[in-house]
Amino acid sequence: MKKQLAVFLLVLISCSDKGIYKESLKKVAKSPNGVVATSHPLATKSAIGILESGGNAMDAAVAAAFTLTVVEPTMNGLGGRTQILIYSPLTGYHGIDATTAAPKDYDYDNAPKKKYGYPSIGIPGTVKGLDKALQDHGSLKLPEVMKDAIFYAEKGHHIINGEAKRMAEVNQYLNEFDGTRQYFTNPDGSPYRSGKYLIQKDLSDVLKSISSEGSDVFYKGWIAERMVKDNRKNGGVLSMQALASYSAETSHIVKGNYKGYKLFALWMPAFGAITIEALHILEELNNDLSDKNQWAESIYQAIDAAYLDRRVQFTLEDADRFTSKEWAKMRANQIKNKFSQNVDELPESYVAALGHTTHLTVVDKSGMMVSLTQTIGTTMGSKVATPGLGFMYAQTLGGYLGEITPGMRAPSHISPIIVERQGKPFLALGAAGGSRIPSSLVAVISRVIDQSFTLDEAMKLPRVHPTAAHIEIENIPRDDSFPSYFTDKIISMDDSLFFLRRGLNPRFRDGTGNFGRVYAVMKEGDVWIGVSDPDWQGSSGYVK
Repeated sequence: MKKQLAVFLLVLISCSDKGIYKESLKKVAKSPNGVVATSHPLATKSAIGILESGGNAMDAAVAAAFTLTVVEPTMNGLGGRTQILIYSPLTGYHGIDATTAAPKDYDYDNAPKKKYGYPSIGIPGTVKGLDKALQDHGSLKLPEVMKDAIFYAEKGHHIINGEAKRMAEVNQYLNEFDGTRQYFTNPDGSPYRSGKYLIQKDLSDVLKSISSEGSDVFYKGWIAERMVKDNRKNGGVLSMQALASYSAETSHIVKGNYKGYKLFALWMPAFGAITIEALHILEELNNDLSDKNQWAESIYQAIDAAYLDRRVQFTLEDADRFTSKEWAKMRANQIKNKFSQNVDELPESYVAALGHTTHLTVVDKSGMMVSLTQTIGTTMGSKVATPGLGFMYAQTLGGYLGEITPGMRAPSHISPIIVERQGKPFLALGAAGGSRIPSSLVAVISRVIDQSFTLDEAMKLPRVHPTAAHIEIENIPRDDSFPSYFTDKIISMDDSLFFLRRGLNPRFRDGTGNFGRVYAVMKEGDVWIGVSDPDWQGSSGYVK
């Protein structure tokens, strides 16, 4: 009854607030012909339109990704970074690394230690990455997949309520920079309100140029020239040479096996190895994961232990070590023996919980899967948009991601992952949420494999995350409309004594994006299911 009332109220409100999209209520979609899950209804619509017109999963993913750069600028943009994991029924697994990078002449020691603003801007990767993805794995051309992004920039769209809220939270920073103030505040500097109709003419011109000329115009042409001129004038380190030398790279695929289910993810600068390591540790702990409190403690322990290895991922030998069962067994034994290890002070990006990133997942009727994560860092990234261009840049330099050496690509918790069952991919997922990305993915995968929940149920159940002082537990109110087998897995403050007796300090927090936002597709019988995280304004769609 409560759930029905909430839905009714949301629909009622949406009549007066155009920033509330009724499509955001569509969290689950089912079809044998393909499904999509993204963080914004307009991106979902773009992807479904491409699939229904005959495009494949990569065509749809690139279309949705470009649309997200227009409609979700607080989380991603053309000046950001992208990581893509692909499964093709014909050619297998592939990865694309299009993360932001430091120029080859970057001098970290003498560079300003500023975590936002022009000194924090590195070489953008998103445009080159999406172009490479389409060329290598798509069936359509840029003009076909970019038409929706161009339309929403040129003709406008209503700012979704969550975007307006996030813009308001960082409004004081947006007012520090001429371009950002021009594009993302009212003339008096006040924040946009939910439902404002936003037209982005300059951004549409940039998108049109990329559509007609390809990514080179962004890295070598007039867009690059304008980026560099603005950047250097304001204390940045970009150069025409740095932009022209950038390329999207083929990622190394890391592999694992969780209880007979094969795992595929991306090596650095993504954190796929850490996510796989956590699942391996979870298996080695061999706890009773049907018990809600033991499950929560086990997830906490596995993530906490795997995170010890985040800052020492360098070589492919490291990749093999951290994804090995032997390493997981060692970490599990340390947990059982109550081993503790001092951790150096971490960069801000390693502990941040909010903001951070967007994700989308697509599967088409052939079984091709794409799990794509895109980000600019914290909310509105560097807080900079160049006048005349209109897109946000990611935070990369200046210490936000820790020490960045010349030419280095920025490491992050991004972790798209695909799971195989009996030799066939059946689950693809990824998440947004900074340091909460791996923990949210491990939670959902475990709910599906260990507790036999449907994907929809697995996404709704509580997640946990380790912090320096707490086991953080997602607070989900009980709802009498849910079946008992579901509510029996909800952890509440009544369970606090269990954790206190284990020497853990529980802290219950509402969801609302605090525990990652997962977007996933899964095969259930002969049908694909797409599910968007219940804690965000995203949606799922299906091909008829």
